[in-house]
Amino acid sequence: MKPQTVPADLTTGNTWKNIWHMSWPMLLVMFFNFLVGLTEIYVAGLLGPEIQAVAGFVGQLYFFIIIIANAISIGTVAILSRAVGSGRLDDAVSSAREALIFGGVCALLLTIPGFFLKDQILSLAGFSGNIREAAADFFIIYVFALAPSYMVILSNAVFRAGGDVRLTMTAMFLVSLLNIVLDFLLVFGFLSFDGFGYRGIALAAAISMSAGTIICFMLLRKSRWKEIFSGTWHVSSGLIKRIAVLSWPAAIIQISWSAANIIIYNILSRLHDVSITAMAALTNGLRIEAIIYLPVFALNMAASVLAGQNLGAGAPERAERIGWKISLSGAAVITLMAVPVFIWAREISSLITNDQSVLDETVKYLRITMLSEPFMALGVILAGSLTGAGDTRGAMFAIVSTHLIVRLPLAYILAVPAGLGATGVWIAMAMSIFFQGIGMTLRFRSGRWKKITP
Repeated sequence: MKPQTVPADLTTGNTWKNIWHMSWPMLLVMFFNFLVGLTEIYVAGLLGPEIQAVAGFVGQLYFFIIIIANAISIGTVAILSRAVGSGRLDDAVSSAREALIFGGVCALLLTIPGFFLKDQILSLAGFSGNIREAAADFFIIYVFALAPSYMVILSNAVFRAGGDVRLTMTAMFLVSLLNIVLDFLLVFGFLSFDGFGYRGIALAAAISMSAGTIICFMLLRKSRWKEIFSGTWHVSSGLIKRIAVLSWPAAIIQISWSAANIIIYNILSRLHDVSITAMAALTNGLRIEAIIYLPVFALNMAASVLAGQNLGAGAPERAERIGWKISLSGAAVITLMAVPVFIWAREISSLITNDQSVLDETVKYLRITMLSEPFMALGVILAGSLTGAGDTRGAMFAIVSTHLIVRLPLAYILAVPAGLGATGVWIAMAMSIFFQGIGMTLRFRSGRWKKITP
């Protein structure tokens, strides 16, 4: 475990080199996360469709609970990257320490109601009998894993903000490898150890995140962030306010995406005889698209840090040039990935379904959505630049408005009154991505983000 002791200077030198330095480790991190999710689905599937359903539902609940951690991490990156870019490392270390404390307190405050309100929360799924018991076991384990999960998320935000992306890569490689190994070991056992059955999936996540907290703290101690552990452990109201101002729009963005997906499934459920086919096609299509999302979200995180550090260094024009370069190059890469998916949609879809009607609908979904993927890349990566600059409200407006004005109303109108069925929903989703990309481009081009001080 050898940390990167001399982080690259992202405010000078060749911009393409800086982009590459930030991007490739984050791409590997996203790939590690993808493998963990895939392994959990696979192992749950071996235990039966009921356990797979429980794992999926509780996983969605867990995602909602860590929205706060992800939002705090976005605010933290915006604040720390500015401080690092301007050479104020002492301020960056102090702010990082306070962000970790704040995140830990938030996790503990969520753990208590999560434990006592588990029955009310799980009633949302309508599980009964043994399935409800399994869901409760999953949920309780995940609730007690909240604090270490928050620490891992925020520690990696600190690494990214300083450009120490290889530390993030090291931490997440070890966490992911441990999670994957434990998924099989704790579920099925080994030699004389019988395993814990379905509980092993949740335990694997909890143990790997707890180990991840220790790993991240060790890496912090071996990096330029080591002074985090020697300062005064307190949280100032000023920093909390700054993080909150930056974080709440980021939380709204994530909630908006989740809520929009739920509503889309609800619209598909109104298609009567073909509703199950349509929902299965959407699930399959999203899984296939997840591969394309990996480089996009890696570039989103890279763009966030590059924008923040260069603005902190007093180089807004350089920050803008990097934003355009990373977003346009990302859109080009995604186009190259989308073309073969469009052409061989049927062959690719047949790998995850053998039901002919679901296969046909999945192919239709992919061929429509692949047309919008370049705009998806453009919008998501530029959103990274905006949030890194502290313009989280601008990114929120572009995303939430397209959901409320385009995606959801158009999906219902085309699917139900217009009679296009699932095809209408796919068209509406693609159209909203197109307008979202255009909206994010206009916001970035306006240059307002250059004048924001997080």
